[in-house]
Amino acid sequence: MPTSFNQSVIDEFRANSGKVGGYFEGGDLLLLTTTGAKSGQERTVPLGYVRHGDLLMIVGSNLGSERHPDWFHNLMAHPQVRVELGDEEFEAIAVPAEGERRERLFAHVVSAEPGYGEYQRNAARVLPVVVLESAEVSEDESPVEVTNLADKLMEVHVWLRGQLGRVREEVDAHFAARAAHRGPGEPPAPGLGLQIRQRCLAFCQSLEFHHVSEDAHLFPGLEAHHPHLGDVFERLRAEHRTVARLQRELSGLLTDIAGADPDRFRAELERMSTELTAHLAYEEEALLPFLAEIPFPPVRPTS
Repeated sequence: MPTSFNQSVIDEFRANSGKVGGYFEGGDLLLLTTTGAKSGQERTVPLGYVRHGDLLMIVGSNLGSERHPDWFHNLMAHPQVRVELGDEEFEAIAVPAEGERRERLFAHVVSAEPGYGEYQRNAARVLPVVVLESAEVSEDESPVEVTNLADKLMEVHVWLRGQLGRVREEVDAHFAARAAHRGPGEPPAPGLGLQIRQRCLAFCQSLEFHHVSEDAHLFPGLEAHHPHLGDVFERLRAEHRTVARLQRELSGLLTDIAGADPDRFRAELERMSTELTAHLAYEEEALLPFLAEIPFPPVRPTS
């Protein structure tokens, strides 16, 4: 089967630490891997990018066509993406900009790459400007080198706590801005709805993956070697079910955050935060001593 144009660019990018020739030669190029909105399969595409200070941005131009590109639909369903930039690779959360922020960022994009302005003039839709925010745990957050499963669990928990904290901060900022914009004829509140939605969705999907992995792999393995911990695992599984229910309720509210009742939304978020924080603390207290005995990454037997 002939190699597609995109795949040939991807292969060349990976073989040469991000440097490619031909149509993309000399341009700022990254590889974006998303999860298919319908298929659930990973999809990788080469995309141009623009930097603005610390921000890394991509634009859903689709060459000025009337439809958003497939990768944009994918990241709206699964905000956590993988980015390859030069010889660097990292996980990121894809957050489309809204309102005044989108206009300001797009103006910078056009000043750096005027072709996007032409695409916008040709399209009857607003071209999405997507900010790729690193989802990696920083060295400040996780200074300990991961050498065992206890370290790995703590790394995941630190990330989850950090993301939950950012969601709460953005929710407060969203409702404060909305309250400040009252009365007919006043400008709309600054857009944070999509930002909160994407971060909440990324958090919930990561949490679900973490819990499903624990239920399917970690807990059965530990239970086989530590049968006296049966009650501990039963409690943790029950807490997983409680947290999953809270996630579904929160997701329901997120479908219309622009019109959500602030008190109800905050109450649901606070209830989930309390449950999750208590769950993480109990899991750490109960399991870290046993997980510290298990090397990570796993030691492969030598032949």
